[in-house]
Amino acid sequence: MKIPPLVKSGPSLTDAERTRYSRQIVIPQVSELGQERLRNSKVLCIGAGGLGSPALLYLAAAGIGSIGIVDFDSIDETNLHRQILYTQAEIGERKVDIAKKKILDLNPTTLVTIHDSRIDNVNALEILANYDIIIDATDNFATRYLVNDAAVLLNKPYVWGSVNRFDGQAAIFWNTYGPCYRCVHPTPPPPGSVQNCAEAGVLGVLCASIASMQVNEVIKAITGIGELQIGKIMVYDALDSQYSKINIKKDSNCAICSQNAPQQKLLDDYESFCGINISDEISAKDLRKKFADNEEFVLIDVREPEEFEKSRIPGSTLIPKGFFLDHSALSALPLDKEIILHCRSGVRSAECLEIIQGAGFKNSRHLTGGILAWEKL
Repeated sequence: MKIPPLVKSGPSLTDAERTRYSRQIVIPQVSELGQERLRNSKVLCIGAGGLGSPALLYLAAAGIGSIGIVDFDSIDETNLHRQILYTQAEIGERKVDIAKKKILDLNPTTLVTIHDSRIDNVNALEILANYDIIIDATDNFATRYLVNDAAVLLNKPYVWGSVNRFDGQAAIFWNTYGPCYRCVHPTPPPPGSVQNCAEAGVLGVLCASIASMQVNEVIKAITGIGELQIGKIMVYDALDSQYSKINIKKDSNCAICSQNAPQQKLLDDYESFCGINISDEISAKDLRKKFADNEEFVLIDVREPEEFEKSRIPGSTLIPKGFFLDHSALSALPLDKEIILHCRSGVRSAECLEIIQGAGFKNSRHLTGGILAWEKL
């Protein structure tokens, strides 16, 4: 779909900019006019992990004038095979801090704004409002629905990407011209039915392929060149090296973007919307107090074995999420003690909590913020 440029051009490029971007400016479709639009643009990247790492580098290299980064995570050794912004020496550092430094090393003229927090229904509209276009580089459904809804309410284009093992997908959703994410996925999948990178794995180089698709759509939207892939999902199979497209349509009954949409604001709780029960939580501070008071409880780590080997909370027992999904973990759980589940950030443990509470283990909670919150204390 051909649309007008998202960003206005001007003022004229400096001689230094003409030199730096000369190989891009020489392309007739881009020209100095397109480069001016890139310089004047503001792009928000939500997530600085597998997709966010290459996306942020290419945004900076292309000459995007202002880049925002949303991430609350720290660098872990398991990130390094795909998150190319980071090195071994930076393990434990905040991703947003290192990402900003690397972007400025690559392009000192870029304005980088970091949002070192989890995006939620309280801050989403305020954060997104400051940018022209949004890249979603996250890996959980609650955030995807939240970002989509915020983008629709603000009338912002939203470039989505997803990777799993050897398969990747990307799309640009823009309710002004076509469908939004909710048109394609009106309801989220059941909790635990789709594995994330830690559980399913991902070929590292696949992240660069999908991130490049996302940034390509961003550049085309900003400059007004080429055909935006609105109304299509781009699919890449890395094993067969095959690209394909799936046509999608705007849903006339979409809950958020249809003409008489019933939803006119962000939902109060996107975790609950995605079937994740987070009402039974314990904070890292309260968990430490339970240890200090010698209270009786069972702490279960639902991450994968390789994650458990790298870092763990003392006294925790490993039972990976997969054993909860097939219910085989239930026989190992005590009936006479409180059960506390934890994972890396709180998403997987919340899903497992719903499973065991549904099986009758009502005296159970999960650690909000996961081991990341524990390690901050």
